This record gives sequence, C-alpha cells and structure tokens, in this order.
Amino acid sequence: MHYLHTMIRVANLDQTLHFFCELLGMIEIDRKSSDKGRFTLVFLAAPEDETRARESRAPMIELTYNWDPEEYSGGRNFGHLAYGVDDIYALCETLQSKGVTINRPPRDGRMAFIRTPDSISIELLQKGEPLAPKEPWMSMENTGTW
Repeated sequence: MHYLHTMIRVANLDQTLHFFCELLGMIEIDRKSSDKGRFTLVFLAAPEDETRARESRAPMIELTYNWDPEEYSGGRNFGHLAYGVDDIYALCETLQSKGVTINRPPRDGRMAFIRTPDSISIELLQKGEPLAPKEPWMSMENTGTW
C-alpha cells in the first residue's frame, strides 16, 4: 500500500488554484471534468514530488469542485495537509506579503499553520533542523484557528 492523495472539496476552484499554485508553488498534474456528475477534479503535486506524481500518481492533493453551489463548513475537521519547506521564515514572509494570514507563526523556527480559502489547515514544517528563533516570528501571536 502507498499514499495516493488527499481530497478536499473547494467552493471556488480559481481562488483555490491561485492559493496552491501561485502562492505555494504546487503544480497541476491532471484535470478531469464530468458533465454527467457536474464536477471537476484537479490533481496537484508539490514541485519536489512532481516526477513521482506523474509516474505513480502519488503523493497529490485532489481538489474536488462541484459545479452546483454547496456550502462547506468545518474544513478543519478532516485534519490538515503538511509540507516540508526549505526556509519556513522566507515562505511565511512571502505568503504574508501576498495577503495570507499566518494563523500559527513559526515562533520555534520549525512549524507554522496557514489556511486555504476553504479553511483547510496546512502545516508548514522546516526541513531538517529548526531554524534559530527570530523576530518578528518569536513574538507573533496566533491569529484565528489553525
């Protein structure tokens, strides 16, 4: 057995693709639409996982966009997505400068949480050893829920 993907339902496909692809740097691997089922599926992979995703379809995120409007609440109840990052401070600074709320700042140089436009929690983890704690992150309070 091996991990294939995590599916999340999204209310606005364009807004969610902007978040994952433009802000987080994910790559669209595949897209399928069903007129009969009235949905679109978009499969995304992190840049370092692109080759594996194209060869074996793992690991990926499956964005499920239902064409008929639905209200999704409690996106946090399924858990969260987690990604290892090269420089947690640099990524959080970039995301924050583009309007993304850092719900749990990387005070420890190791872990931060953000949320997608559909309130799905994403954990960002520093690859390897934690970075040395530094400002403004050390003093930054949590914002909202994560």
